[in-house]
Amino acid sequence: MTAFHGAVRDAVSENAVMVLARRGCCMSHVVKRLLHGHGVNPSVFEFEEEEEKDVVKEVEMIVDGKDKRKVQFPAVFIGGRMFGGLDQVMATHISGELIPVLKQAGALWL
Repeated sequence: MTAFHGAVRDAVSENAVMVLARRGCCMSHVVKRLLHGHGVNPSVFEFEEEEEKDVVKEVEMIVDGKDKRKVQFPAVFIGGRMFGGLDQVMATHISGELIPVLKQAGALWL
């Protein structure tokens, strides 16, 4: 049992947008700023570098084999589902697909 047993799952299920990130990570700062720029106030679950293995185990239990991608941090969950890392958030932002995803998850009311 990890130190985070259930905490990550609860945080993901209770928030429309959840960012899991190493404390002080510049890439998580980029993700949070991009989401804030769209009017989204994501919840953030920060952890220390030495806790990363435990957080990865929690994320793997949440996705339960439904997502074959390797867990990258920052990891973004939208609507309780793994959305991806910074690369996925940026790609959908650039393509214009991010806003509809955020609206569908209830993170935006525009």
